[in-house]
Formats: sequence, C-alpha cells, structure tokens
Amino acid sequence: MTTPETERALRLTVLVGESDGWHHRPVFTEIVHRAHRAGLSGASVFRGIEGFGASSMIHTQRLLSLSEDLPVAVVIVDTEARIRAFLPLVEELVADGGLVVLDACEIVRFGGEPERGR
Repeated sequence: MTTPETERALRLTVLVGESDGWHHRPVFTEIVHRAHRAGLSGASVFRGIEGFGASSMIHTQRLLSLSEDLPVAVVIVDTEARIRAFLPLVEELVADGGLVVLDACEIVRFGGEPERGR
C-alpha cells in the first residue's frame, strides 16, 4: 500500500451560538455564504448537542432542558493564504462573541476528487 499524497492546508473553525444573528440571519449562515462568495473550497456547519462558552451557561439538547442556543461550529478548510484572507470577513460577525480557531492540517485526496485550480 502506498502513502497517499497530501497537501498542506489551514482549518478555520468558528464556534458561535445557534441563536447568534447578523442582520436577521444566523451568523453561521452568513459565514457559509461569505465563504461561498469568497470562493473557498467548502464550509460545513455542525450543531452541538451540549456545551458552554464565555457565559459559563450550559446549553443542552436534552429533552428536559431544551436550549434555543446550542453551540454551532462552522468548519472551512483551504490553503493558508485563502483562509487568512477570509478572516476579516469573519471578524465582524464574531466581534460580540464566538471563538475562531486556526489549525494547520493536511488534505488527503482519495479517488477521483478533482483538485481545484489555484
């Protein structure tokens, strides 16, 4: 078995509350649409089932303590240059709360997934 080819990338994770809004739209939706307009490789939104942030209030999906503000993570992976250029578009959305994390990572491509021209 051969070792697959990898390429260096940067993973941007933006952690916000489900009820966080931007101009009558969820912040996570605004981030995804901005990433799409910026031509980034892709964005995924993951809804947490339980968590807490700076407020120290625990939000949970459990039936007896339903929360309207569950944690949400928006994850975007692309080249370092493209992610860093995108950061100012995220900054204004999380200025009042949220956490932005950058992680160096590697992309492994299997099968026939075409490489995007950059």
